[in-house]
Amino acid sequence: MKDKILEVSAIENGTVIDHIPPKAFFKVIAILRLDKLDNQMTLGTNLHSKKIGKKAIVKLSDVFFPDKDINKIALVAPQAKLNIIKNYDVVEKRVVEIPDDIVGIVKCMNPQCITNSEKIITKFKVVSKKEVKLKCLYCEKITDQDNMEVI
Repeated sequence: MKDKILEVSAIENGTVIDHIPPKAFFKVIAILRLDKLDNQMTLGTNLHSKKIGKKAIVKLSDVFFPDKDINKIALVAPQAKLNIIKNYDVVEKRVVEIPDDIVGIVKCMNPQCITNSEKIITKFKVVSKKEVKLKCLYCEKITDQDNMEVI
């Protein structure tokens, strides 16, 4: 029988976001604005994963996000899994989904776009969810997942 090593401690109540690709870890932190939270959190990256090789994980005590906020992370981590924890048990599992419209969380990659020179909130229509591609509603430039910059 193999010994199991718990790399990250359990939480009593809260949210766990698992299976985040390590390269998307800091983008997830920015999208969810975790730097503004005072709750206990455990952040880990480059942890061993049998499914994806290496992964990142976010554990937040006593934090529960609305679906619209969680689904924003699908832009940078479409394979992420969300677990809701109550009394140390997983009571709900969710898969993140890319929303149809993205407002105020991604910068337009077109330097000539009005959103990059004036105080205008960025707005994108999702044109592809499989290989994430966003179309700016102001300049119509397409931004793909590799060039996506979280603001």
